[in-house]
This record gives sequence, C-alpha cells and structure tokens, in this order.
Amino acid sequence: MHGLVNRSVQSFLRDTYGAGLWSVIARDLGMGADGFEAMMRYDDALTDALLAAAARRLDRPRETILEDIGTYLVSHPNHERLRRLLRFGGVGFIDFLHSLDELPDRGRLAVPDLDLPALELMDAAPGQFRLVCREGFPGIGHLIVGVLRAMADDYGALVLLDHAEDGPGQEVVTIHLLDTRFAAGRRFDLAGGA
Repeated sequence: MHGLVNRSVQSFLRDTYGAGLWSVIARDLGMGADGFEAMMRYDDALTDALLAAAARRLDRPRETILEDIGTYLVSHPNHERLRRLLRFGGVGFIDFLHSLDELPDRGRLAVPDLDLPALELMDAAPGQFRLVCREGFPGIGHLIVGVLRAMADDYGALVLLDHAEDGPGQEVVTIHLLDTRFAAGRRFDLAGGA
C-alpha cells in the first residue's frame, strides 16, 4: 500500500480524534508516533492492521471509519489540494460523476506510483448511477461513499448513496441524485489562491 494512503488514515485519526488516540494506535502497531512516511510503500497487511486498530479503539465498524476518512479527505482544510483535484472534474455534480473514470489517471499525474481503484460509472436510470470500484483494497467503496457525500455537499447536490459488494474485488456504489441544486455549494475558483 502506498504510504500516502496510510498517512491519510493517520492524519484523519490525529485531526479528528487527537494525537493521544493516534499514539495509542501507533503503539498497537508497534511503530513510533511519527507514523507513516507518505512516499514509502507498506505491506497491505499493515494497512489492514491500522484500520482494525482504529475500529477497535473507536468501537466503530471499519466501514464507518472508511466512510468518515473519505469525507475527511475532501472536507478538511489540510486536504484542500485533493478537493481541488476532484473539483476539476466538472462544473456540476453530474459532470464530476462522469469524470470519475479518469480519476486514477489524474491521481497518477500527481503521484505516479499511487494505485487507485479502477472506477466505472454507469447510468442505471434517470438520476441514478452505479459506480463500480475494482482493484482497490477491501472496503474502498465505503471510502468512495464518503468522498461522494462530501463532493455532493461541495456542489450543493442532494444524493442518496448505497454501498454493496459485487463479487470478489468489486464494490458498487449506487448514487441516487435527488436534486442538483439543493443548496449553495462551496466556493471554487479555478485559479485557487493565486
């Protein structure tokens, strides 16, 4: 697993629950409080152990933690660059959804050795979509649900999201788009802070 993934989980735990909880989890994993180096690679088993330790210490299901991490990655000020990368996907939420197929390639432009899951968006019915996630770690669809929920808020859209397993190595997120202009979205300028 790319260290950026583990470092993101570490940042989520520290920013959301405090350095004390992170120290306990780091000790559970047999590592120092400095934690993960973002540009290194780690064994997938260590990522599983990290998520299991977080679930145990927080007394919350792994799936819920993954969804919260997805929301955190888009909405926390420390990750504004990721939000900007995602917002380049389109002017509206539907445009953004249709850009998700390209997300793994856009991610590799920023971090060449980052392995993101293959994403395929399919129209299911008017206002309904299926996002198929392949080749990701188990539970990646839950993280995607969190990202989609935060991005819907960012665009001001009202959506219902549902996660399902769809065979080995494949997860599906069903997206019901109820209103594209439900609320005012967050401000986004193409030029950013320039």
